[in-house]
Amino acid sequence: MDIIEKTKRKKPNHLLESVIFNSNEEGNCIQMMHNGSYDDEPESFRKMEDFCIENNYTRVSKTHSEIYLSDARKVIPDKLKTVLRFKIILP
Repeated sequence: MDIIEKTKRKKPNHLLESVIFNSNEEGNCIQMMHNGSYDDEPESFRKMEDFCIENNYTRVSKTHSEIYLSDARKVIPDKLKTVLRFKIILP
């Protein structure tokens, strides 16, 4: 039994019929676990950009991805966890 079928049994929801899974190949990236308020993310991005400079990586664009591991409605800002990621070009 796959995860969708298990979820349907535990928590039925008509929207589960439209759930699909797919892969996303992003290529070379810099990634960091940001702990704390979303307001403090610029400091984490600065650290990531400094890492790029130190290692001769080039950031492709200012576009980035955020993966929210905490629910901001249930967790105090100091305890939020967010994965930050952006694409790079290797030297």
